[in-house]
Amino acid sequence: MRLVLVPTPIGNLEDITLRALRVMKECDVILAEDTRETKKLMAHYNIDKPVSSFHLNNEHKILRSTIERIRMNQCTVLVSDAGTPAISDPGFLLVRECIREGIEVECLPGATAFVPAIVISGLPCESFIYEGFLPHKKGRETRFKKMAVSEHTTVLYESPHRLIKTLEQLVQFCGSDRAISVSRELSKKFEETVRGSAQEVLTHFQTHEPRGEFVVVVGAA
Repeated sequence: MRLVLVPTPIGNLEDITLRALRVMKECDVILAEDTRETKKLMAHYNIDKPVSSFHLNNEHKILRSTIERIRMNQCTVLVSDAGTPAISDPGFLLVRECIREGIEVECLPGATAFVPAIVISGLPCESFIYEGFLPHKKGRETRFKKMAVSEHTTVLYESPHRLIKTLEQLVQFCGSDRAISVSRELSKKFEETVRGSAQEVLTHFQTHEPRGEFVVVVGAA
């Protein structure tokens, strides 16, 4: 019995490894963040396996039953909507519990959004801090204050309806001249990266409606 975390494409369906496809075809069951999205990928690659829901809203509730289900199978696959499971997606609790229960856990290498975003940002990436999605309220200001003095590049994920607020706070706490890069729709048809000072990037998105999923890369102090 084992749990295998399988990264899936962040946009372009060609961005999946041959090994990932083989594991998905050979496994007993697939646990998915959004079964509808996963079934589209499976249909594209002719994968016919049972799919069950495993997302942030039910992760705590079904953890125990999921562990028991994993025990009943030789191989269970966990996927998220896009990218690597447990990176700002469901998975951490399940991995931790499997380890506690002595269940083998394996994670395949593959797609994740922040890697191409930081590489094409033009900002130093030999050392960086990954923040993922910032809290909406409690602790949010503290994170910005840390970024303001950080000696490392910082990487954030952001949704389109919160991007402007995040950029405004970057200007407020880190200064209008802080170097940043914002990438959206990575690997997709309308992929775009906007680089410049915090104020320049904010001005751009104040005049161009934010659409898609965003990765924000913030330069060091």
